[in-house]
Amino acid sequence: MINSAMSTLYLIRHSESVANDKRILASRLPYPLTDAGKADADLIAIQLKKKVTIKRIISSPLVRARQTARFFENAFNLTAEIDDRITEQDLGIYKGMSYDEVKLLESYEKDPRNRWNWIPEGGGESYSMIAERIISFFTDLERGNKDENILIVTHAVSFRLIQAVLKNTLPHYPESFPNNGEIWKVDFTGVGNEHKIESIFLGNSRDFVHNP
Repeated sequence: MINSAMSTLYLIRHSESVANDKRILASRLPYPLTDAGKADADLIAIQLKKKVTIKRIISSPLVRARQTARFFENAFNLTAEIDDRITEQDLGIYKGMSYDEVKLLESYEKDPRNRWNWIPEGGGESYSMIAERIISFFTDLERGNKDENILIVTHAVSFRLIQAVLKNTLPHYPESFPNNGEIWKVDFTGVGNEHKIESIFLGNSRDFVHNP
């Protein structure tokens, strides 16, 4: 049985980073936002504030996510909570490589659909490992206060698994993920339920498309 709606989640992929601009697999490296990414995050925060009152902000610990979150902290006068469980995939030896470089490596799994059990060399994470931490994150959200508007700042690959958790399709997951700065709105009712996801484009989020 589906529970009554709990929190409304606004999940945002961080704004354009230097790695996005240079088509680099950032993984967990400290790539900052570009100037355009900072300007867009600022504009998105201003526009979102006109539409909704955010009560909590939860951010990945990575630089590009924290920089994005800071604009929303300023807009809503909040301090972001940092949660490692929504960080980006650890790509092991492939982090910092360009999209073109990894396509030439036989050891790199080029098809996103085959990454459920693929563990990147050098201590990387498979998609199944990411799913475990994403499920843990959303399970904890179930235990929180109801009727909160929560902004969650995360990353591209994490979004693949987030979408699968929210759609209740694991171990199957989509190839697609949001544009930089795109927001997904979800009325969250709990892990194990199928949720409707609404895409919200503010600022210039339609323009920042850097899908590997």
